[in-house]
Amino acid sequence: MFNAKKFVENSLKEIQKTVGDHKVISACSGGVDSTVTTALVHRAVGDKLLAVFIDDGLRREGEPEFVVETLKKLGIKTRYIDAKAEFFAALKGKTDAEEKRKAFRDKFYKTLGKAATEEKVEFIAQGTIKADVVETVQGIKSQHNVLEQIGINPEIYGYKILEPLKELFKPEVRQVARELGLPNEISERMPFPGPALSLRVLGEVTPERVAIVRKATQIVEEETRKLGTFQNFAVLHSDKATGIKNGKRVYGDIITIRIVESTDAVTARAHEVSYAILRRIAQRITSEIPSVVRCLYDITDKPPATIEFE
Repeated sequence: MFNAKKFVENSLKEIQKTVGDHKVISACSGGVDSTVTTALVHRAVGDKLLAVFIDDGLRREGEPEFVVETLKKLGIKTRYIDAKAEFFAALKGKTDAEEKRKAFRDKFYKTLGKAATEEKVEFIAQGTIKADVVETVQGIKSQHNVLEQIGINPEIYGYKILEPLKELFKPEVRQVARELGLPNEISERMPFPGPALSLRVLGEVTPERVAIVRKATQIVEEETRKLGTFQNFAVLHSDKATGIKNGKRVYGDIITIRIVESTDAVTARAHEVSYAILRRIAQRITSEIPSVVRCLYDITDKPPATIEFE
């Protein structure tokens, strides 16, 4: 049985031994994996750690402010990097999910590499977990935070990588979060993909299309907060459908709602959501987002589907 206390004790020793007198940057998106990694490394090396939040323009509503404030409350030195324009440029014209993932990964590591050079840092800590490695190695999908396991030497970006959670699945990471004393809003946080909303925009990723799915995701999360499910979100389709707005025919956007139960993200079951909740979500999305004319609900389990729609 997994022992979170023992894991933390062993990890602290291993991190201290590996890092030595060097400085470390921790790439923190605000999710449970990257925040646990950041807190763990901070406990091991103290002020030799600098947490970095890269604002790629693809996060949830209010996410940049939430992450920076959370890290500061934990007493961790934090640097905010505004890279929205660079990420949208890297994703321009790309519609295939794997192409998006790889473009995001390259821009992510180049941005971190630049920060590492500026801060004279040799190590980057990141929240890679076992599910990320398994799905990337098996070719199911390329996780942006997996390099060495697929033969990419991270030193091409200018640094070495620390992955203290790479042998853990999500439930164990949550146990570590609790052992570290992280607040519930972190330890129990719903998973969010590394490439973020770029994967929930089917077709080309633009600031305008991301804004649509960001608002839809906010509505879905607000209306399903009490369900206790693993992951709840919205997806924007690349095609359109006929609808009626203000008494006129319009050719508008389609949103799919996805709500699943899971423990480790390796398998998942579509949640049986009440019609009343689904109806309220659809009414809010179509009234609060002018371009949306239809809402669908995905009832497919994983497998055969993945959790993310892509």
